[in-house]
Amino acid sequence: MFDFLDMDALLGAFWVTVKLTVYSAIGSLIWGTLLAGMRVSPVPLMRAVGTAYVNVVRNIPLTVVILFTSLGLFQTLGVTLAGDSFEVINFRLAVLGLIAYTAAFVCEALRSGINTVPVGQAEAARALGLSFTQVLTLIVLPQAFRSVVNPLANVLIALTKNTTVASVIGVAEASLLMKEWIETYAALIPIVAVFAFGFICLTLPTGLVLGWVSKKVAVKR
Repeated sequence: MFDFLDMDALLGAFWVTVKLTVYSAIGSLIWGTLLAGMRVSPVPLMRAVGTAYVNVVRNIPLTVVILFTSLGLFQTLGVTLAGDSFEVINFRLAVLGLIAYTAAFVCEALRSGINTVPVGQAEAARALGLSFTQVLTLIVLPQAFRSVVNPLANVLIALTKNTTVASVIGVAEASLLMKEWIETYAALIPIVAVFAFGFICLTLPTGLVLGWVSKKVAVKR
């Protein structure tokens, strides 16, 4: 039943999935935090730009975003992100697309956390002479992060599953290998079961660990 199973190829494909997830998670957390800061900024232009970005990107299918990075940035504009081969270029472009897309959801999760911080704390900080950036980074964001661990965990789990879209531009992650095996071997159910189990092994521990972290760092009000 499992004659198709090539453990080296399978582990290699899931390793690419893990790298896509980790790099994209770090990038989207940074970019999403900046977007959240823009959305609560006292500068109208920054608020407008942040709001427009989130509303537009969240309503574009991820497949379109990933295809744009390949067809638009690479093939049309010649953006290679310092890659020296198609595999490296496509991988980096996929990470870029995942960051651009996921950051919008990170931003909204963080903004909901910012709204839970009592207004009086920000007002007290401003009364002490702190700037908006200092209030945001020293007072508001640390508390906001603690209150949105669960929502960010959901975003991370969704990101892990969304990495399968990278296969549309030829990134050799798990779903691309699954497609190749389905086309080669007459064992649809066992192949799908193996890859489903692989993604469960990636996402379930993430949810459990971050759920535990959320309880430990929760802000008591």
